[in-house]
Amino acid sequence: MNHIDTIDTAVVLGAGTMGAGIAQVLAMSGVEARLVDVNQDALDRASARIRAALDKGVDKGKVEASVRDAALERLHTRTDLAEACHGANGLVEAVPEKLELKTDLLGLAAEHLPATALIASNTSSLSLTAIADAVPHPERVTGMHFFNPVHIMKLVEVVRADQSSDAAVEATVGLAVRMGKDPIVVKDRPGFASSRLGIAIGLEAIRMVEEQVASAEDIDKAMTLGYGFPMGPLRLTDLVGLDVRLSIAEYLTEKLGPRFEPPQLLRNKVAAGELGKKSGAGFYRYDD
Repeated sequence: MNHIDTIDTAVVLGAGTMGAGIAQVLAMSGVEARLVDVNQDALDRASARIRAALDKGVDKGKVEASVRDAALERLHTRTDLAEACHGANGLVEAVPEKLELKTDLLGLAAEHLPATALIASNTSSLSLTAIADAVPHPERVTGMHFFNPVHIMKLVEVVRADQSSDAAVEATVGLAVRMGKDPIVVKDRPGFASSRLGIAIGLEAIRMVEEQVASAEDIDKAMTLGYGFPMGPLRLTDLVGLDVRLSIAEYLTEKLGPRFEPPQLLRNKVAAGELGKKSGAGFYRYDD
């Protein structure tokens, strides 16, 4: 495994919200970031979001203009996976939470990466051990679970798959620190640490709405004012996406048992297309 200082070029698979944020922070930390997606429109939107976030940082005095300009110079977008992987020595996968999609893409990427390249998945709940199985030299595969918005949230959950080498875990921790994050290391168990705890609180909050214990606003206020949460669990569910939360809850129910069974209210909202902020409605309503 290459020493962390040699990771100077990293591929980011997936130009959604998380992928764009990861690419931005990599570029700001001095790494050439190659953001890859099959959809050119998604890449264009991601580039615009990154530039807007950096401009906002400059306007607020939190980012030097020179840092913004250098980061934008290090940021590249690609639709060709093989081209993006050429010469790269690190990769972070940030595609939707579907095991087959992740394993297929990482298998393809590995064909074009050096055998020593660090490969990390941003999965929030799927088995890293299963993901690593799809990659040659699986000892270099780890989890690197970021939180939204990536450029602000300090936590990165570094996940050790059963196959992960100590060197790969150390390199992942080192990369997270280099990106200005504060990492924790967890074993590859369903839901890891953060998703398991976050889902448990979120599902109970949804059950409370379902049982008409209190309004969504007051349940969230209980946790922000009473427990110091920066955001209530229902507004966070809207931000993450109700469909994403449902998928994770179903996975954890399968792996850990009925205590993670999704409330019917969550299923109903997803079926109705109320997915949270991205659809304009969830437990709250959002204007464009």
